[in-house]
Amino acid sequence: MDLELREKFKKRGWKRFLHSFGNSWDGLRYAYRYEQSMTIHAMTVILVISLGIICQISRLEWIICIFLLGIIAATELINTSLEAVIDLICPHIHPLAKIGKDTASAAVFVYSIVSFIVWCLIFIPKLIPMVTSWLM
Repeated sequence: MDLELREKFKKRGWKRFLHSFGNSWDGLRYAYRYEQSMTIHAMTVILVISLGIICQISRLEWIICIFLLGIIAATELINTSLEAVIDLICPHIHPLAKIGKDTASAAVFVYSIVSFIVWCLIFIPKLIPMVTSWLM
């Protein structure tokens, strides 16, 4: 379908926006209900927010933490959608399907490791004095 024809039939307005919002909400609900990694992500959100409150991190550190949490969730949702499309296109085990699924999962893994390192850089310097003061 060419672009002109597509634009002619594409719906716009508040009704379409609310419908799209509902679809997005359905995707989030599905991911949190059926994807174990999203449950782990929810626990990570609780942990990072709790540590942020306990350590009284700065506004910039809050921005960094929230950004990292959001990107991890987004990459996990992209990974989930890619896995669903690959399963739809290739229901049997195929080496290329495995590569697609594994590399999408690896993207989430790499970003999670980077986020963990950044969180360690934010929280460990604040936690060490707190822990040592509790122990003494």
